[in-house]
Amino acid sequence: MIRFDSLAAFDAALADLTVPDAAATAAARDRQAQLTKPAGSLGRLEDIAIFLAGWQGRERPAITRGRAAIFAGNHGVTVHGVSAFPASVTAQMVANFQAGGAAINAFSAAAGLELKVAALDLDRPTADFTAEPAMSEADCLAALSAGAAMVEPGIDLLVVGEMGIGNSTAAAALAARSFGGSAAEWVGPGTGVDSAGIARKVAVVDRALAFHADAPVAAFETLRRVGGREIAAIAGAILAARRARVPVVLDGFISCSAIAPLASENPAITAHCLAGHRSAEPGHARLLDRLGLAPLLSLDMRLGEGSGAAVAVAVIRSALAAHDGMATFAEAGVSGAA
Repeated sequence: MIRFDSLAAFDAALADLTVPDAAATAAARDRQAQLTKPAGSLGRLEDIAIFLAGWQGRERPAITRGRAAIFAGNHGVTVHGVSAFPASVTAQMVANFQAGGAAINAFSAAAGLELKVAALDLDRPTADFTAEPAMSEADCLAALSAGAAMVEPGIDLLVVGEMGIGNSTAAAALAARSFGGSAAEWVGPGTGVDSAGIARKVAVVDRALAFHADAPVAAFETLRRVGGREIAAIAGAILAARRARVPVVLDGFISCSAIAPLASENPAITAHCLAGHRSAEPGHARLLDRLGLAPLLSLDMRLGEGSGAAVAVAVIRSALAAHDGMATFAEAGVSGAA
């Protein structure tokens, strides 16, 4: 199991990325060409099956043990009134996850995913990143390792999600620092703040970007300076999944912001990821475009928790069911294309 015990370990993992199994990819593509349908008629479902085949290293991929990993963290930046809810809601929602009462519980069950929740030092919020780095190097490494620990042997698909009041502000700062653009281009309503709340968020992100302007724009530094523990944990889980060749389904704006600093440094990091959906948070579509990811769904969701990604797993399972269960032209005695 991978751990990020040092900055050097993180940098090495990001620099040396695994690649999909070319033979399995080719075999899956060949199988798709033999199934009883016109070539390409299942559209992206065909691509999904081939994608999973490459990363799982088998012609007929399957989701035998899929996991939804949800990380929770609290943010010091909430002192600036950037959320419609108090920071105490983070712990309350974690309790709701553990009691089975949240949307992600229902969606994980429907998608056949095991749900794991990691609450990261909720009694110790990150620092106010308008005035200092959100995390020390040690705190950021610990969060990255907590995420990596979710990638256990036997997991064949990973859904990542989060809970953290104030984290859409952190996500906007991460996106802006990773890919440029003004705070106003990345900030949205998050939990549902009004126009005055959005203006406060824009001002907070502007101050944060100015405060950290002279710091190195490296993946680790961006994560620790303007991220959060739960966001860094998602980044650690994504990177560990890549090392283990486990495909990842990303959720919404916050989930995708976790990979933004990594992609800014090494764009190939997104190759094992599927974007589960495009959320209603305005910056998410722009972020997906910068990451080079096309969402599977667009349902105007903006809940977080990994909810949109979990719903998308039903589409992924359908793609795999067709890939594995359909007859070939030869098996069915059907004439193929001339």
